[in-house]
Amino acid sequence: MLERYFHPFEAGRGLQEQLRERLLNAIFDGAMLPSEVMPSSRKLSKLLKVSRNTVVLVYEQLAQDGYLTPSERRGYFINEKFLRQQLNISLRPSSQKLFDRPDHAPNWESRMQTESAQMLAIVKPRNWREYRYPFIYGQIEADEQTAARWRDCARIAAMGAHMRSWVDDQVTLDDPLLVEQIIQRVLPKRGIKARPEEILVTIGTQNSLYMLAQLLGRPGLIVGLEDPGYVDARNIFDLIGCELRPLRIDGQGLVVDEQLNGCEMLFCTPSHQSPTGVTMPVYRRLELLACARERDFLVIEDDYESEQNYLGNNHPSLKSFDDSGRVIYLGSLTKTLLPGLRLGFIAADPVLIHELRALRRYIYRHPPSNNQRTLALFLSMGHYDAHARRQRDSLARKWRLISRALAEYLPDFHASGMAGGSSVWVTCPAELDAWVLQRLVAKRGVLIEPGDIHFLGRERPQYHFRLGFGAIAEALIEPGISALGDAWREMKCNVQVESTANL
Repeated sequence: MLERYFHPFEAGRGLQEQLRERLLNAIFDGAMLPSEVMPSSRKLSKLLKVSRNTVVLVYEQLAQDGYLTPSERRGYFINEKFLRQQLNISLRPSSQKLFDRPDHAPNWESRMQTESAQMLAIVKPRNWREYRYPFIYGQIEADEQTAARWRDCARIAAMGAHMRSWVDDQVTLDDPLLVEQIIQRVLPKRGIKARPEEILVTIGTQNSLYMLAQLLGRPGLIVGLEDPGYVDARNIFDLIGCELRPLRIDGQGLVVDEQLNGCEMLFCTPSHQSPTGVTMPVYRRLELLACARERDFLVIEDDYESEQNYLGNNHPSLKSFDDSGRVIYLGSLTKTLLPGLRLGFIAADPVLIHELRALRRYIYRHPPSNNQRTLALFLSMGHYDAHARRQRDSLARKWRLISRALAEYLPDFHASGMAGGSSVWVTCPAELDAWVLQRLVAKRGVLIEPGDIHFLGRERPQYHFRLGFGAIAEALIEPGISALGDAWREMKCNVQVESTANL
């Protein structure tokens, strides 16, 4: 029964860590009973093709932590008493669910005021690294140089005066060194001038949006959203009860015309429209700001991929042209650095920042201060800029490779987006269902992401998909697109055979 918990180990992670994790999963799932002896170290090492010492060390660690009990001459047993005391669970055979609902349990469904779990959301496979050609968006290739420099900064942050800056509960305050670096090193590249009272550090864009929705949203508030657009923004405003208005885009991003009439707030991605990747030109940004002033609506600008224009200079942000204070700027500090860090910021009118800071206190007080200080050091030492340059050069090469490969192997498809960002938006022939294509190419080791979820409304076109290229190695891009082209030709042949058979 244990075998199903020991699928191939992941590259880049320690064997002891993974073995411990999987043994605990088996214990919690009830795959092993307290009355049964754990597999011997010899047997388990042979099953997993790992050193016996590795198994012995993991068993010893689990025993030290209380999960297992050693028995002389018999081996290790699950310490059920410890688990009952510490985790308040009982172990049962795997044929029963660990979280069976007890008698007289409350009816949670009738008590919940929202149904977040029922919303359509982007789901990415956890095992995406197992695909040979992972065209997944929002992930990056491992950068050992960046990781090493981050470790150095974390070490420095844990020493002396730096440590004293974050060991205390800061309540509502942010790390002043990080705020200083955002003002001096990050925002000027986007043409933005700001004071400390205009900056709030958050744990990412979703967190920024959620707080804004809590503070500014209300049932019935008309929020304009690009269509197709950013799924999480749509769901966050929907949770508050806002009225969502889909807004048309074209090859230059959001269309500024009468469709904006009646909007009270608007969310947009001018630098690289999410998900199509097109860039809003400066003249249209000025038109949007003039429209916002004239019709008195707020604009939330998500500048999530601002530093990645491969063929020219970056356009100034929408916020840089704002002289009325109605643009709320969302920045990500770690999305293209180390996505798991989850740090971002809001730059906005100080009155709004003051209220957001007070609201944040009741959610999580402040982002972890040690990570804030580490990132501040990373920025101040120039490591962030060096990483951005290396990544920009790498993504530029990948963009050229994927553009050429799409033109060669999928000439019937159209890829949109400017020379920037880390993905391309692909429009297929109308008869294609991107979900069918996804399942077909997965058999060839290719991972793609169907694009219908990015559209508002029930009638969502099925003939778009997104290809992320931030996480795939350069050498694998052309063969991956070639495999995608083979799958498309196989689909066309199958359709032709079915059509002939129906004649």
